[in-house]
Amino acid sequence: MKQLLKALLMMTLLVASSSYSTSLTATSAAGGFSLAPQSNNQLQSSAPEFLPVQQAFQVKALIENQRLSLNWTIADGYYLYRKGFKLNSSSNSTQLGAPNFPDGILKWDEYFEADVVVYYAQTRFEVPFTSDNPQFQIQLESQGCADAGLCYPPRKQVIDIDLTTGTAIVNEASNRATKTAATDNIASTPLWLILLFAMAGGLILNLMPCVFPVLSIKVLSFTQQHQTTIDRQRHGLAYTAGVVGSFVIIAATMLSLRAGGEAIGWGFQLQSPGFVLFLVYLFMLLGLSLSGYMQLFSGLMSIGQSSSTNNGLRSSFMTGVLATTVASPCTAPFMGPALGFAISQTSAVALLVFAFLGLGMALPFVLLTLVPSLTQKLPRPGQWMDNLKQFLAFPMYLTAIWLLWVVGRQTGVDIVIAICVGLILMVMAIWLWQLAGRNHSHSLTKVLSAGLFVVAIAYPSFKLEGNDPSKWQDYSSKRLAALRQSGEAVFINLSADWCITCLVNERIAMGDAFYKALEGNNITYLKGDWTHKDPQITQLLNQYNRNGVPLYLVFPKGSGPAEILPQLLTKTSLIDALERAN
Repeated sequence: MKQLLKALLMMTLLVASSSYSTSLTATSAAGGFSLAPQSNNQLQSSAPEFLPVQQAFQVKALIENQRLSLNWTIADGYYLYRKGFKLNSSSNSTQLGAPNFPDGILKWDEYFEADVVVYYAQTRFEVPFTSDNPQFQIQLESQGCADAGLCYPPRKQVIDIDLTTGTAIVNEASNRATKTAATDNIASTPLWLILLFAMAGGLILNLMPCVFPVLSIKVLSFTQQHQTTIDRQRHGLAYTAGVVGSFVIIAATMLSLRAGGEAIGWGFQLQSPGFVLFLVYLFMLLGLSLSGYMQLFSGLMSIGQSSSTNNGLRSSFMTGVLATTVASPCTAPFMGPALGFAISQTSAVALLVFAFLGLGMALPFVLLTLVPSLTQKLPRPGQWMDNLKQFLAFPMYLTAIWLLWVVGRQTGVDIVIAICVGLILMVMAIWLWQLAGRNHSHSLTKVLSAGLFVVAIAYPSFKLEGNDPSKWQDYSSKRLAALRQSGEAVFINLSADWCITCLVNERIAMGDAFYKALEGNNITYLKGDWTHKDPQITQLLNQYNRNGVPLYLVFPKGSGPAEILPQLLTKTSLIDALERAN
């Protein structure tokens, strides 16, 4: 078995050297590492082409009445940060005022882990200034990203201003500053070091809260088994194959989607609310299993207790698949450079990097199987193992809560409530199943349990499929004034999540017929959410002598006062009011 493992390792290194030589040929032909190489068709098909920062974000400066105007033209698929914009004067005789930013788009940013304002297509910034010198310089700093996953470093430019001629010329501060620093570092890094980073990242991945419990139970199972060294090596190899194979499959899927034009990266599966929903249930089940409430995953977390060798090896393989699945929400140090390198290389090199990520994650078991003396240093079994196993359930529960928050951000609070109901039904189904098992009968109870389990999974799934995007616009006084000035008919619904009457009205009266009436009569639907304090909504309520929600207003087409609808709506009365507004 040692010879087999050594042969596997030698084969991997052989593939690494041959793949890297191919990669070096491609990069040398292109004149160096590039985000968008032009001489390698295979590389172009497996990775998106990123524009140079000068082409992605073009800016022109104008001087108008002591104001500096910066007109940005942004390429399709790229966006500019508002918070990345900075201006500094080169002399004390020049004073800059506060920039005047237009409204942008609120976007969740993974790097800043916050909602940030960004600009697409084009935008314009205006900055007032005063200067005693007719000629001076202003340093401009900006930063932008591509939807496909690349964020450029802060870009520094210099604006040469001549007030005598009224000109402002934008120049790059340094040719070197326009290059991506991270790209330069990766380009000069040998492949063996990138693979070492990948292996280290996979190794540290074992310490992540969502992976460590599964790994711990697997390691402790070595102390409970009376197996020969050969058996342990077989199971370790099967576990490694499960981990590495799963990483390669995820990588192949990601690269295929990227080649098809999808802007995705590591963890792309977490962008699907359906997959996140699956992980919520999986982590909850794992937690219940570790807490001792059920033994659903006991076979996967053992090391082949079955008397059948094939079943035992299959169990170890599936444990590797399970470990990779629960690792999908996690990232670890050293993974960033390796993943950044992988997505810009040929498919063979990229898959190799992901294989080393999996190899690093499986490394603890590889060491336990190759060095039998390490197994003897593991603590002896005892009651403490059961206590530790139960304690390790709590990271699983916390991970499930975090994933619940993620799917809530992706969808809404209604889906979160549906998932919570589904989890309760799932626990109830497990309780009924175990109750029937203790009584050694009651097949009807088992049927009811199975039915509840199906409902527990199906209910939030159906809610997820029916989670259509909002068919209204957020209320604001400016938006209402603009619509009324153009003579459009408007329906306003002032509501709140804690208003039971509001929720009942929306459930009963605002169905498909309501939306068809809006569309048929060309009426704009504005909804004001008073769940949180909003002065504009409060002002509108006071305007119509109301001190609380709900408030329903229908503004007719053209001009005229709004019709105030009753607080208890019916489908017929609401549609009739909409018909009168046209």
